[in-house]
Amino acid sequence: MPRWSDYSTGERIKILRGRDVRQSDLAEMTGLSLPTIQTAEQDKRLTLPTLMRIAAALGVDTSVILGQQEPRRAMAQDDRAMMRALSRAVHDTWAGIVLDDLEPAPLDELKETAQRCWELYWKGSYTQVGSLAGPFVVEADARLRQQPDGEQAEAWGVLSDAYRIAAYVANLMGARDLAYAAIGHSQEAARRSADDLRQALVASGRAWVYLRDARLAEAVRLAERSATDIEPRFSTATREQLTVYGSHINFAAVVASRMGDKDRAADYLSQSHATGARMGREARAHGTLFGPVTATTQAIGIKTSLGEIGKALELVKGVGDTDLESLTEAARHRFKMDKAMAQADAKMYDASLDTLEEALLDAPEWARHQALPSVIVQKVGKASTARLRRVSELIGVAPGTASFLPATSRTVR
Repeated sequence: MPRWSDYSTGERIKILRGRDVRQSDLAEMTGLSLPTIQTAEQDKRLTLPTLMRIAAALGVDTSVILGQQEPRRAMAQDDRAMMRALSRAVHDTWAGIVLDDLEPAPLDELKETAQRCWELYWKGSYTQVGSLAGPFVVEADARLRQQPDGEQAEAWGVLSDAYRIAAYVANLMGARDLAYAAIGHSQEAARRSADDLRQALVASGRAWVYLRDARLAEAVRLAERSATDIEPRFSTATREQLTVYGSHINFAAVVASRMGDKDRAADYLSQSHATGARMGREARAHGTLFGPVTATTQAIGIKTSLGEIGKALELVKGVGDTDLESLTEAARHRFKMDKAMAQADAKMYDASLDTLEEALLDAPEWARHQALPSVIVQKVGKASTARLRRVSELIGVAPGTASFLPATSRTVR
């Protein structure tokens, strides 16, 4: 499989354009003529102004087209356009660049927007969430600026939520700099809202950014602190408090497992299961979902990460269809991925590929933002060639290898 730099500039433009954008479409998007696009893709002529227009239309840096930098994984054309708009919204609002003629929605409507964003996030519709998050950030910022002095705490809370959603989308898309910026802005807005629960939620979000950036020691410290700060008394805790705490302590277990700390992970898992048992059923609050089923399904991935495959597969057996119905769509998809990983580690290769294929077909948009499919395919290797070829085609990798190719060449059917 060639590296990104091995392609010619024209070939890279064609790959980034993908199957859904024709040369004539790109010509219209850039304001250039069709022959100009054709000669660029044929490596016959590419001026700097043409390069800059094509890069802007495709939503990438010019360095990506020139082969100096690889495209981000899973970044299709729509993803890139969305991320550019989201980045502008996050940076411009914090820099004080505002739209003077914007009449923002009332706080109650903005809270409904936040809930809508979380619902889409739980479904795994990350591009759609990002498309809403940019305008949400702008409107929340405008609402804050129009609030009277002494009445801004609630508006700061809404703006914190908007930035946190933006950070989560950026983190999933691999835009780490934007994720750090957005979660930092969310943290400051949460502080100004004087809401301890919201501040803990943002701290947990920052820990997740650290985790994806392989800053494990910092991630576990922050995850622990955010969970400890909101630990409730079980005898008097509300369902909302238990939901947020359970989600936090579960995430702390995830981070501990990535560090290979079995004792720490086991302690957090024990607290997670106790919280879920206390709740009795799944609940949602402040962009989090937690309950007894979540505690169990999350434990599968944690046990697998720690190499406790037998325990992971035992947990899999205990999760029924009715249990899965209580989860969000994204959580159900993640369960299947963790199940496939555990099966692969147990050398149940055919079963692993069957589970993985089911997840890929059920949720192609969600799956293309996940790293696990490629990892599972590499683990399975050439143990089951027919299934392996079929699944590899779905995720766009060669069997037994990792691939850099962007999502535009990873069409999932």
